[in-house]
Amino acid sequence: MEILFSLSIALFAGLLLSRLAKLVQLPAVTAYLVAGILIGPFCLGAFGIEGLGFTHLDIDMKKFSIISDVALGFIAFSIGNEFRLSELKHIGKKATIIGIFQAVFTTIVVDAALIGLHFILGDKFPLEAAIILGAVASATAPAATLMVVKQYKAKGPVTSTLLPVVALDDAVGLVLFSISFGIANALYMGKPDMVSIIVEPILEVVVSIGLGILMGLIFTFIERFFHSRSKRLSVSVAFVFATVAISTLNFHIGPVHVTFSPLLSCMMLGTIFCNICDFASELMDRLDRWTGPIFILFFVLSGAELEMTVFADGIVILIGGVYIISRCLGKYFGARISADISHAESNVKKYLGITLFPQAGVALGMAMKASAFGGSIGHLVANITLFSVLIYELVGPFLTKISLQKAGEIDPEGKISNRIKDHDRHANTNKI
Repeated sequence: MEILFSLSIALFAGLLLSRLAKLVQLPAVTAYLVAGILIGPFCLGAFGIEGLGFTHLDIDMKKFSIISDVALGFIAFSIGNEFRLSELKHIGKKATIIGIFQAVFTTIVVDAALIGLHFILGDKFPLEAAIILGAVASATAPAATLMVVKQYKAKGPVTSTLLPVVALDDAVGLVLFSISFGIANALYMGKPDMVSIIVEPILEVVVSIGLGILMGLIFTFIERFFHSRSKRLSVSVAFVFATVAISTLNFHIGPVHVTFSPLLSCMMLGTIFCNICDFASELMDRLDRWTGPIFILFFVLSGAELEMTVFADGIVILIGGVYIISRCLGKYFGARISADISHAESNVKKYLGITLFPQAGVALGMAMKASAFGGSIGHLVANITLFSVLIYELVGPFLTKISLQKAGEIDPEGKISNRIKDHDRHANTNKI
């Protein structure tokens, strides 16, 4: 009962805050995150009333981790649906160049800034932590970006370039993180491990893409045997669930540790589906309505999970500030330079980099893996990532909205309420 009541409180809190956010013209994503903070263990949850808020961060987040896993699966599946061959013929080359270049460029810029800070702070900020954080910086939050695009129904060159870039960005980020983590581990242990530095990250990308392709082909084949919309929707949900579940598997082949990326697998599942299935667009519209409450819960839970105690550590704030500034510079100028190289539209050059600022799920996943690192290094990386995610997620969606507005890809009048649409439709019917 307590779990269901907590979820209902989370949904209500997110919905109520979204109404307030609309009054001040903030994206709904920001409202959901703030709602999570308010009902989390550092605000409402601090009163210790079971079921009313999230009182125990570690225990409560483990209870609801399946919601986050499922939500990220559907988010990745939705992004995969943006990889339509008909559209990629026009932007595919540009998106590939921008997606790879800006991710690598950001890692280089952040590494340079943080390694320089390491020489100033010495043992207070280990070199291994600086190298790992440089790779974490490459990741962008697909969830926040997608929610802003959907909320405001953004359309145009920046939006059509943004979604595939975010998808590629996370794929490149996973490889960069695995390589950087392997290098940091080799420095810490005093011996290089070429398997973990080179073989395992490349294998993770390959097997994840392979799993997504296989599941996508099976999905498209089975979908043909169902004709009602509700059953097709159910099959879609089942395959996203299955792909997420299989992606959690890990095993060893000799000395090689094989792991999957749920994000990459579900992205490829969506890509195969949208390019083979002739009714993919219709089904995605129905799926968007079904996943609405899951996405709200995901962001509210993400807000509740943010560790507010990081603000009490001066070193974390200092390193986090340098990390945030250098990452923003890397994303902005990396996107601008690569957009210029690929001869992208002027609005893409001006505004794309700003839309890549949000950072959450993938970066937090990297931080979770880094937290297992030896000594205090993993704890430091996790705290700095949490600090930056808190700042990025509260400010990033708003900056994304502003950038898309400046690019002329969001209707300045905003969305029209469905109630108003229904009222107008009813009035027109009465006139007839």
